[in-house]
Parts: sequence; C-alpha cells; structure tokens
Amino acid sequence: MNAPLPLSAAVAPATSFVPAERIRSIGVSDIVRISQAANELKRQGQPVIVLGLGEPDFETPAHVLAAAQQAMEHGDTHYTVLDGTPALKAAIQLKFRRDNALEFAANEITVGAGAKQVIYNALMASLNPGDEVILPAPYWTSYADMVLIAGGVPVVVPCSEANGFRITPGQLDAAITPRTRWVFINSPSNPSGAAYSAEQLRPILEVVLRHPQVWVLADDIYEHILYDGHAFATPVAVLPALRERTLTVNGVSKSYAMTGWRIGYGAGPKALIAAMAVVQSQATSCPSSISQAAAVAALTGPQDVVAERCRDFQARRDVVVAALNASPGLRCRVPEGAFYTFASCEGVLGRTTPGGALLRTDADFCDYLLREFHVAVVPGSVLGLAPYFRISYAASMADLQEACARIQRACTALF
Repeated sequence: MNAPLPLSAAVAPATSFVPAERIRSIGVSDIVRISQAANELKRQGQPVIVLGLGEPDFETPAHVLAAAQQAMEHGDTHYTVLDGTPALKAAIQLKFRRDNALEFAANEITVGAGAKQVIYNALMASLNPGDEVILPAPYWTSYADMVLIAGGVPVVVPCSEANGFRITPGQLDAAITPRTRWVFINSPSNPSGAAYSAEQLRPILEVVLRHPQVWVLADDIYEHILYDGHAFATPVAVLPALRERTLTVNGVSKSYAMTGWRIGYGAGPKALIAAMAVVQSQATSCPSSISQAAAVAALTGPQDVVAERCRDFQARRDVVVAALNASPGLRCRVPEGAFYTFASCEGVLGRTTPGGALLRTDADFCDYLLREFHVAVVPGSVLGLAPYFRISYAASMADLQEACARIQRACTALF
C-alpha cells in the first residue's frame, strides 16, 4: 500500500474567488456605499449629516407596534403562506379598493420582503437574456442592477428637468423595440420627486397599449406622499385596458415608516403572480409572519398619521428647496411628492474648492460636500442623470437646516 500523502500535499492549492458573470459589473448599491462612507466618518467623530438613505425618520405608528406584539403573544411566529397571509391579502384588497378604486383577487396579489423583492421577483420571472427594460432617468439605482442580474438590458431614457423629469410619449415610443419587455413608471419618483397626473400618464400608457409585448411596472411606493393638492394616479386606474399587462407595486415602508419590517406587495395578472411565487419560493420563502400582521394593522387601521406626516414632509421640502435655490450655482425645481429634492449642480462645475480641487462632475461636488462640509448626498450620475444631486429630506428639520447652511457655505467658498 502507498503511504498516505501528508495533509499539505493532499489539499489542492486555493484559488481566488471569481464572481458570477451576472454580478461581475455590479456592486453594492451606490446609495448604501455613500451612506456607509458617511457613517464611517461619523464613527471617527466627524459631525456628518447623512441625507442619503430614503428612510422616514418617524417611528412606526403605535397601533402597528401593538399588532406585532399581539401576533407574537398569540404564537403567530411560524411559516405562513408563501406569498402573503389571507389576512394581509384581504387588507391589500381593501387598500386598492379604498385608495385606487381597483379590485384584485387574492391570486392576483403577492407579498414579499419589501417592494424591492417584489420587483426583483417580477424581473427574474419574466426576463430572458437580452430582453429590454425601459428606465426613465433619473431612476432608483437598484432598478438597473436588478435588470442586469435577471439577464436583461436596461434602456435608459433621460428625462429633462424642463419636462419635470417625466418621460414623454415620443421618447417612450422611440425607445421601444421588439425586445422591450417592461417600462418602469415610478410616481412620485425616487429620486426626483416628480409625479404624473392622470392626464400626463394617459398618453404614455397609450403608447404602451400599441405594443402588445410591453408591460408596465408601476412603482407606487410613494403614493401617499404628495403635496400641493396633487392627486395620485396609478396606471391601471388611468387605462384599465392595460390591466393584464401591468404589475402595480407598493408597500408599507415609506407611508407608515416601516422600512425595517420588510413588507412590500404587488398586484397583477395571476399568471405573472404565480411565476413570481416560484422565484420567491426558492429565495426567501414567506415574509416575516410578525411583519405581515403589522402590515395588516397599517393598511386597515387609522390613516390620519399618513396625512400628518405628509404635511411634515412638505414643510421640510419647502425649507430645502428654498435653501438650495439660494445657494450660488445650484438650482432646484419643486418636487410634487416623495421626500427627495433633485437639484442641478451644473453651476458649480468647473470651479475650484478651497483645497485646490477642480469640480468636474456631480460626484466631485458630492464628495466635496462630504469631505469638507460633512453633508452626505447622492450624485445624480448614479441615478441615471447628471449633473444633479439628490437630498433625502426624511430627516429632522434641525438637521436639514444645518445641512443646507453648510451647502450654502460650500458653494460660497468655491472660486
């Protein structure tokens, strides 16, 4: 018999990890990365104000917390139905009926671990390699990366500030090809705060109607955060003929300050919903049972807290917009909804910081704000449209006022 090889000789040398092709060009969300860098500066003792993440600074409503506590006390701590409990699907049906005059059957509704998972499930369930997804820019940065992971091709359509960062029917029609599978409509928008009225949506949806291979993904997550009397419009309600080609996505994260509870939902044709359940069954399985019980309370309980917080957001918006427009070289339109401003920094590019650095891009400007004035914001270039930057004003009024004062000083200091 041969003597056994020494352990060092029997083990093959390690090779370095090689990521899958589908994620090789993708990193952690730029918004998360910027927030991590800002938080590292805070840990070092720097007085950083982080205006990067889209997370309400309010607490989850008390009656929602009580519902979660009650669920735990009653033993609702086990697996649930794969894509939503009957109680939560009934609450979602009520929400669509109450808020949008829409009716959906239970098998036309899916619940996931956040609206992000619902969108991801839809793309994984529907895209074949090379299928195209139209993204009006600026857009939430994760849209494009999720399309890429699913094997699709993001088709970015820049939307002008002059048109309120909204896509036009002509732009959409020109972007559609035989490979187009989805067009995303996010209203009110992250990052621009732009919202479409029913009158503005209809001609866009009529373009989609003429192309039977194209579906609409309506991201309505900021539905209840609208200002100045703007009325919310969702595609299926505006053009019911597209019902069988539309997935309407929503959730409890933004309106009810429940980001950490991770509950989002979607409503659409039952064949799509069934395919999305297949994806979810092999990923996360059911969402948290406790979070689902809390979401039932959010959707069916008192809704006055939503309107109260919307008024607070509007007051913050007005302060931030006024301060940005008073800053040398900056320009900011008034957003109709969500809790973001999307301001142009074109007027400061080509100028030099007190430290001698030339600002060439919006990313340079945002880095300057963070490193020298300790304000963390997101450059428009990672959101599909430059030279802009996004501020999340889901922060205290005191922090917003101080951050805006720093931004004004930063602009004044340039030469």
